Amino acid sequence: MTLAPPSLERLAIDTIRTLSIDGVQRANSGHPGAPMGAAPMAFVLWTRYLRHAPTHPAWPDRDRFVLSAGHASMLLYSLLHLTGYDVSLDDLMAFRQWGSRTPGHPEFGLTPGVEATTGPLGQGFANGVGMAIAERRLAAEFNRDGHEIVNHRTYVICSDGDLQEGVASEAASLAGHVRLGKLIVLYDDNNIQLDGPTAMAWSEDVLQRFDAYSWHTQRVVDGTDTTAIGAAIDAAREDPRPSLIAVRTNIGFGSPNKQDTQKAHGAPLGPDEVRLTKEAYGWDPDAQFAIPADALTIFREAIARGEEQASDWDARMDAYAGAYPDRATELRRRLNGEPATGWDNGLATYETGTAVATRNASQDAIQALAEPVPELFGGAADLSESNLTDIKGAANFSADEAGRNLRFGVREHGMGGITNGIAYHGGFVPYCATFLTFSDYMRGSVRIAAIAGLHVIYVWTHDSVGLGEDGPTHQPVEHYAALRAIPNLWFVRPGDANEAAAAWRMAVERGDGPVALAFTRQKLTTLPGTAELARNGVARGGYVLRAASSEARGGAPELILIATGSELQLAFGAAETLEAEGIATRVVSLPCWERFEAQEVAYRESVLPAAVRRRVTVEAGISLGWERYAGDEGAIVGIDHFGASAPGDQIFAHFGFSTERVAEIGRGVARDGLRGRIPTLDPGHQPHGLARNR
Repeated sequence: MTLAPPSLERLAIDTIRTLSIDGVQRANSGHPGAPMGAAPMAFVLWTRYLRHAPTHPAWPDRDRFVLSAGHASMLLYSLLHLTGYDVSLDDLMAFRQWGSRTPGHPEFGLTPGVEATTGPLGQGFANGVGMAIAERRLAAEFNRDGHEIVNHRTYVICSDGDLQEGVASEAASLAGHVRLGKLIVLYDDNNIQLDGPTAMAWSEDVLQRFDAYSWHTQRVVDGTDTTAIGAAIDAAREDPRPSLIAVRTNIGFGSPNKQDTQKAHGAPLGPDEVRLTKEAYGWDPDAQFAIPADALTIFREAIARGEEQASDWDARMDAYAGAYPDRATELRRRLNGEPATGWDNGLATYETGTAVATRNASQDAIQALAEPVPELFGGAADLSESNLTDIKGAANFSADEAGRNLRFGVREHGMGGITNGIAYHGGFVPYCATFLTFSDYMRGSVRIAAIAGLHVIYVWTHDSVGLGEDGPTHQPVEHYAALRAIPNLWFVRPGDANEAAAAWRMAVERGDGPVALAFTRQKLTTLPGTAELARNGVARGGYVLRAASSEARGGAPELILIATGSELQLAFGAAETLEAEGIATRVVSLPCWERFEAQEVAYRESVLPAAVRRRVTVEAGISLGWERYAGDEGAIVGIDHFGASAPGDQIFAHFGFSTERVAEIGRGVARDGLRGRIPTLDPGHQPHGLARNR
């Protein structure tokens, strides 16, 4: 494109600034300082380099832009409006208001052109790494000589705060290791954060750190020098490594009293300061949301340019389809998120009595899905031999090869953010894995996946105190409840191998949000009935696994035992004992509360009839939340303390998780002798840490 003269360029940059100032001021809330300082680098990127199509925002081969510094959202919204996306001036005026498409921090799926939900610092940086990984993998799968249909870059604008967060460090380390040359990060280096100068908490040399990560690094000493910014981006595009460009900017640029102070960071400038700032820009201080026609013309060139680029890609895609029709059909299916015909036919069915750890059944499912679901793409946080998540025979994703097995290293939070980025990009169903207890390390990324409705699958193994000898640091206890508390996350804890296969089917099918699969280390006996019932039952979140003997005669059960995961085995065995004693006992498997609660009332009533008030819930985790299913006449068998280091079967025995004890508790409930939370038999120790050094 033809570069604008300096005066017109400054006018366009100040248009971004004043729109951002006015949006924050009208909302009386927000962050004006970063957009004011970062406007020049954003202008250069969006008008000279970013390949995007405002009238076709989902064009598959567009460059991705992520505003990791999501608090600077008015910068992005201003750019979207100015370049011609379906973001109106009224939308800018409604910044941070109820029902607005311009929320306080960018939200994926709400505002056209927003590629990622950002705001929690560091997340967008990690998302950018994931997007670059996805681009390379998709290109390796589909590009052919003379037909380069996947070839785009990922650009990120990040802040000091982003780079202080550990999630960004984890992601940056991996990005450098695998040499993601199409990832370019512009660092808004303004020396200010919310509490004041970054020097209060930070003295490191950021570029040296990224040099150590094997990144290409540059510094632009004047953030208003658009020529230098462009030259740095040119150099970054030529380097085979990921690039970090530190651009020294002035937060609150042009504000006479607030520039270069934290007062410009997280609050409106105020009416008087807005006037003074606009006067400093040479603007009418009374004009609000003003867009000079000459400035708008520069930005709106993106429409014609984007339509030409998108049309060119369509033509290249048609040529590709002529040369490789099967691959073109497959790519379109992948990009549209459509399942392949018969994709789940290879999932195993396990015979009753077979002893299989659910992590092994998960491994079987991954291998069965690998060929018919080629979009399945992921790996583990240095635990693939324990999580059993490798696709056998597939190559690793590395600096030299865009293989299918991702080696995240011991970087759970970065892994979560990167996996989200792969999901944002499209063309994949990403999964990642670690021990369930370490889901805590990636919770921020999991929460964002739930907010953004990302189709991510979490494989979390070693799902209870039953893992044994590694002890309480590795034994999840409070995690089931904590994960169930995240809206829009499906947490699934299958009770045998058939339920594990059904859980994988449900996870791949979901499409509109994340699914967490919790699997055992220890072997579980495949239960009678799951081969026939688990597929539909797990998909609905809960089902009747074993009917009471009275039900065959049209009667009702006297008692219902409800369980998840490995404890389903105990409930099933206890029911057999109680039935032999004449207590009509139903067993309900409830692997996914979220799915069960989404079923129609009639179905939920058929599984857990309100009239049957005597119930026992059994799960090797804290009792919190089970009140809804146990009711006021039932009992809750849980573990409301940390675990211990010992063989798993011994731990379960000491804590009272046995068929005999579940039968005993069920007997007491049926005979009106027990209510409420049932304590474990033997916590094993005094509360951890309290007995020491006394």
